[in-house]
This record gives sequence, C-alpha cells and structure tokens, in this order.
Amino acid sequence: MFRVFPEKEDSTAEIFDQTPAEPAEPVARDASAVSSPRTDLKVHLHQKLLEMLNLGVLDQLSRTELNRELVPIIRKLLDAEGVVLDTGEYRQLTDEVLDEVLGLGPLEPYLKDPTVTDILVNTHQHMFVERFGQLEPTEAHFKDERHLMRVIQKIVTGVGRRVDESQPWMDARLPDGSRVNVLVPPCAVDGALLSIRKFSKTPYTMDRIIELGSIDRKMAALFEVIVSTRRNVLISGGTGSGKTTLLNALSSYISNRERIVTIEDTAELQLQQAHVCRIETRPPNLENAGEVTQRDLLKNALRMRPDRIIVGEVRGAEVLDMLQAMNTGHDGSMTTVHANTPRDALTRLEHMVGMTGLDLPQNSLRGQIASAIHVVIQIQRMSDGRRRVTSIQEIIGMESNTVTMQEIYKFERTGLDSAGNILGTHRATGVRPKFLRLAEEYGLNIPAELQKEN
Repeated sequence: MFRVFPEKEDSTAEIFDQTPAEPAEPVARDASAVSSPRTDLKVHLHQKLLEMLNLGVLDQLSRTELNRELVPIIRKLLDAEGVVLDTGEYRQLTDEVLDEVLGLGPLEPYLKDPTVTDILVNTHQHMFVERFGQLEPTEAHFKDERHLMRVIQKIVTGVGRRVDESQPWMDARLPDGSRVNVLVPPCAVDGALLSIRKFSKTPYTMDRIIELGSIDRKMAALFEVIVSTRRNVLISGGTGSGKTTLLNALSSYISNRERIVTIEDTAELQLQQAHVCRIETRPPNLENAGEVTQRDLLKNALRMRPDRIIVGEVRGAEVLDMLQAMNTGHDGSMTTVHANTPRDALTRLEHMVGMTGLDLPQNSLRGQIASAIHVVIQIQRMSDGRRRVTSIQEIIGMESNTVTMQEIYKFERTGLDSAGNILGTHRATGVRPKFLRLAEEYGLNIPAELQKEN
C-alpha cells in the first residue's frame, strides 16, 4: 500500500493503493457534448484519483480526513499537468474535485444551497434549479452522458437499487431525505433524466406557510380546529404545489399523546411528535420479488394501534383501505392526492378504488367517500411560482347520487403587479362549517367570521 504519511498507522494512510491501476477506458466524445476546459480538467483529475484511491476505506473516513489526505495529491496532479491557478481558483477546483470523488459532482453545490428546492437534470447538457418557485438554468453541467450515469449509479447503489436498460426508472431518496427520480435510455430518448426534490432541513411550520402567503392567520386557526376535532383531511393539488409541505404543517396540530403511523413511497414527512412510526414502501428486487406496496403497509398499520394514519399520497388500490380506516375508528387521518379541484379529487378517489378490481355500486362507493372524508383542501402552484391554498371545502353528505360540498374559504385573485406576481386575498365565504359544533365541545377558539353565516 502507498502511504501518504508513512509514520501514521491509521486507515487514512491507506487511502491510496500502490497497485498499478488498469488503464482508464477512454471517455466517449459526444459531438453534442457541452464541455469546457475547466470541466475537462475536473473530470480528468477525478479519473486520476479513482485510479489511485483505495475505495474500500472511503466510507470509513470523514470529509475532513479525506480532505486532508487528498488536497496535497490534487496539488501534485495539477503541477504534473502544468496547470497554474490562483488561490481562489485552486480552492474552488479542489472543492469540485472532492465533490466528484466524495459526493455527487455538479449536483453538490445545489444540494448544499438552501434556496434551491428542486434540481432538474435534462441529459448531461442541461441542468435547471428552482428557487423561490421559479425555474432557472445553471452554468453547471456534466462532461458527457457517462459522467452523468456515473453520478446516477452512485445515487441508486447507495440505496440498494438499480437502474439500467431492463429497469430504466427508479424512485429513491438521498441520505438527507431528498426525493430522487431517475429515467434512463431507452425510455429517456435524448439521455438520462434526473429530478431531485430537496428535503428541507427545517420543517415547514404553519407560521412559515403564513409568511409565504399560502394562507392567512384566520385559515391557520381554522386548520387547527379541523385537526383538533379529528376531521379526516384530503389535500388536493398538482405536482410541486406543496401538498406534502402543507400536510407537514397540519400535522403540527396533532397532540403528542396520539400514536401516528405515516405511510409513504419515499419518506418525506417530518412530524415532530414523540410517538411517530414511519414506514416506507419497497420496490421489487432483481428477481422481481419482495415488493411491499402502500396497500400492504396500510393493512399492517391497522394492526399497529394507530390513533391517526397519515398516507403521504394515495395513487392506487390502497385508497380503499384508507377509506375503510377512516370509517372505522381512525378519525383525524390525512392524505394527499393529485387533482386540480376538490371535486376532481373525489372523482380520482373513485377511479382509484376501481383499481382494486372490486365492482362496487357507484352510490355505495360515493357514500363511503362522503362519510370518510370530512374536509378537502385545494392547494395550487400559481404562475408566479407561489403556492397558495385556493379552497377549503367541507363534505356534508349525499344528495341523490352526488357528494355534496360547501366552500368555507377561497382565494380570490384581483390582478397582477408590475413584476408579474398574482394579487389576491383569502376570504371566508360566510358558510358555517358543521364541525364547529365539535369545536365548541372541545372548547376551541373559533374564528369570529365563521361564527355565523352571512
């Protein structure tokens, strides 16, 4: 073994292997590749380090220890290449090379940036990020498709999954909880696609959502009444509209005395209560066996003595088990669904029940939905990038073959300002919710504007 500091006997001295490395495969040159001398140099240094590193000890060392061992070697490699950099350029290039070796390469600066909420890689040539609800291109990119695939494989192997031609898509999460989706050729026509929804280090509170303008304080008071009176809640919205964020904030009103079970495809919820059981689905293994679905977990959760069940998102046959749980003693449960309006959300629930293969009479199914769901909250990501709750509706029963709803709050648009931001206000419709009777029994504070109808 080649020891950087021969007098030391710790594992850091064994980072570099003296065994001659196999010649690196030549990197395929794509005529369409977007590259630069800086990117070429960074990837070249990364390849040289990979030839020298004893990869078996990397995971055993902290970044500080690795930084201490690698930086002198990077300097020697730069000298050997005849590259002269000033102090700032050298420090930046060193950080980028360390990101390549220890992290996820060009993704690392954006994973560390707290203002970035989404990272979207459209083939190796283009990378976009979302800041404050707006997408913007980045100067960062991957050297070529092989560079991008190396980072993707690093992500998927880290969570014990795989992605290749036989399994071209994958959902997973990074160690910090960020959600990852990967799609590779042949399904991705022009090259691999990578999407990362970052995991907020600080859970969104209701106060934070109010600051962002998604709701006002009167609506927050209403949400507290809804959760405290154990109403079953369905949050409806499109992709990236903030459904999970709102679900997290709503859960803050749940008492610490209650046992909560959360069920998700990819664990994102950050509940702060003392008694939370987090469970997550599992995809099939290489032999296409061992899959654990949300429906499996829901059935198991009913045997775990939960006071409330929170399902990150219903998207299939598990919705029937969710409705049955809500109807059989698990009041106060919550979930989300992809839909554009509260009415569409109920229709989607019907369609998902159809995925179970059960031929339930429509009137019976709608009756079950009407008795299981008490409140539907619609949230929307608007054209200015801001997420706003646009409607809060209460389900009050059935009329003939139709689930009846009444709107309690709504967002009224009044126009646009000079910067293109949407102007508007949240206001109560004047309808008195039925669950206010329960709120009075619980001794809760009721917003004055809901006390009586207009």
